[in-house]
This record gives sequence, C-alpha cells and structure tokens, in this order.
Amino acid sequence: MAFDIDKIRADFPILQRTVNNRPLVYFDSGATAQKPLAVIERGDELMRHYNANIHRGVHHLSGKMTELYEEARERVRRFIGAREREEAIFTSGATASINLVAYAWSERFLRAGDNVVVSEMEHHSNIVPWQMAAERKGAELRVLPFDDRGELRMELLDTLIDERTRLVAVTEASNTLGTCPNLEPIISKAHSMGAVVMVDGCQGIVHGGGRVAERGYDFYALSGHKLYGPTGIGVLYGRRELLEAMPPFMGGGDMVDKVTFAKTTYAPLPLKYEAGTSNFIGAVALAEAIAYVESIGVAAIEEHEQHLLRVMTERLGAIEGLRIYGTAENKCPIVSFTVDGTHPYDVGMILDKLGVAIRTGHHCAEPVMTHFGITGMCRASIGMYNTEAEVDILARSVERAVMMLK
Repeated sequence: MAFDIDKIRADFPILQRTVNNRPLVYFDSGATAQKPLAVIERGDELMRHYNANIHRGVHHLSGKMTELYEEARERVRRFIGAREREEAIFTSGATASINLVAYAWSERFLRAGDNVVVSEMEHHSNIVPWQMAAERKGAELRVLPFDDRGELRMELLDTLIDERTRLVAVTEASNTLGTCPNLEPIISKAHSMGAVVMVDGCQGIVHGGGRVAERGYDFYALSGHKLYGPTGIGVLYGRRELLEAMPPFMGGGDMVDKVTFAKTTYAPLPLKYEAGTSNFIGAVALAEAIAYVESIGVAAIEEHEQHLLRVMTERLGAIEGLRIYGTAENKCPIVSFTVDGTHPYDVGMILDKLGVAIRTGHHCAEPVMTHFGITGMCRASIGMYNTEAEVDILARSVERAVMMLK
C-alpha cells in the first residue's frame, strides 16, 4: 500500500482546524498524538451501543463488551510481540505500568543492599518509581550516563551492573533526545547477572519498537495516547513467570478468586493486576488505533517519519545560533533545540501565534537538562501525518521568532 499523506491527513479531523487564524501545524505528537476518525468513531460507537461492565455480567451487553475487551488484548499482544495473551496487562497508562512493576516486583525481589540501574535520559516516570522503591527497600540507585551526542555510555556497563543488580530501567526511545539506544548489550549484561530489564516503550512503540519477546524484554510499558489511541489506557507487558511471582499491586474487584475475612486468593493473569473497573472502552479504542497503524504499515510510517526527521534536522540546524540536542546515529523523529539569546518558552509562545504547536520545558526529563546545563528545550516531535511543507513552516516560524526575540 502506497503511503498516501493526503488521505492520512484527511483521517485526522483536528488537522483541519485553525489556531490563531492559521492552519494548525502540530509537532507535539511526542506528548500526545492526534486521533484518527476511526478511533474517535469507535469510542463513540462503544459508548452508544455496547457500554456495560466487563467480566461480571451475564447479560448481552456485558458479554459483548467482555468479548471486545479480550479481543483488544489479543491485538495488543500481537502488536507488541508478546508470546502469551496473559502477559499483556491493561493499565491507565505507562506511568501506572511502571509504578506497578516498581511496587509489586520490588516487594518480591528487591532487598537492602541491592541496586537498580536507570539511564540518565529517562523520563521521570522511569526514574521516580525506582527512587521510591530503592528508598523503601534500602537499595542503591545507579545511573548509566549518556554522552553529549545523546548516546548511552555502554563502556560503563561493567562498572554499574554487578551481582547485586536486580533491575535495569531504560528507554526504548528518549522523549527528549530522540535516541533509540541499542538495548541488546544492556539486556545481555543484565541477564548475565540475573537482573531483569524494564523498558519504557512510550516513544519506541510508535516508531518501530516492541517485539518484546524476541528482544528479551522482561517488562515493557506503553501509553495508548501516544499511539494514536485515547488517553487513560496503557499496557504493561511482563514475562509470565515474573508476573506470577509478584504480588498484586492493587486490591479490589475482578482481581480476586475468593474473598473471605480469613484469606483472599487472587485471580490468574491477567486479571490479577486489573483491579476495579477497567477502561474497557479505552482498551477497545486502543485496539482500533493499532489496527489503523497496521493498515498504513509500520515500516511505511517509519520511512516517512525518518525522512521528515532528516529534513527537519537539516532545516533547523541551518538557523544561526540554534543547537540541536541529541545527535545519536539511531533516532526516533524528535528534534529538541535551543536558540542562543532566547528562552524556549518565548519561542514556543510565538510559534503558537503562528499556528505551530511544539513542546517547551524540561519534558519530564530534568536530568537531561542538568546534563547540558540548561533549564529547558523546545521540542518538535513528528507524527505520521506531518509533511515537508509543515517542516518548512516550523523552520520559518522559528526564524521569525528568533528575529523578534533578539
């Protein structure tokens, strides 16, 4: 199937609107992707015609919604490359997924004197839960740094991962630098020491990531809203033997087998980690988003986005005084930058007046800012629906903002 950018753009209703009397140019997909009409209509259809709580009712609507929910789980399993359906847990988002592991896994496997290794380029949601777990358990938190190109310093693995390492937390694709690190040596080293690996796949899954079983991931987290799906839905992948060994994260309905005041036993996977009323509509709408991505073709999307990344890097890099952060050889389509003599917030505000949406700030990755001795960056993140013409608008808008601010 040919990559038809005009057809794809027509599938996203929000791209037809204007902002400040200008056509919207949206380069903030790394924060949240826009939604195709198929996902919007699917959510509407479910609420209009199928809304009923799952797993607990014998009536028609409950049975149908349960069927759709479990079909969504199977589509997620195939998309991320898990071996078993029960290894795909629905959560409220990647942050909830990582916190689930940081609590439940550490309760079972982390002890005083152990250590957890995180990379310097992680999003806060893959740092703070491990800080909390380490503090709770009396463990040490170690940091794998990156160099000024945004490449993880793999030569330090032997000094950081040792026989007391229990888990390594690392991103599949940095939300600030765009770096897609080679995780193979990290996973190999961790596994050789008996440690497990928690991979943040929020950006990676949108840009060719996943294949979790094939790549040897032990845990994997993703957010639906970055994958062209709705907010409030995410996925945790975990190897079955780990998930079965861990205690539940939350107690409540649907995660139990039998409840008495003397003792409660728990439901089997995956329900063990899905306490309460699940976001069943969000799960089915996420499956619809995955179906949409697959209909376009993951490889075709990746080729288009990588082309735009090269064009954007060249066009923005030609602006006097502009510095791009993250020049790793293997990158997802994210360009973060600052311009001498300007503040990222001011640049972002002027671009908004010109109809261009980018992200400004520390992007929930303050250690990255600290590494470069700055407080914030501008970030332009590309989605499947962006065009070369929009890249040119972005560059011209940045040039205009710089001219106004200097």
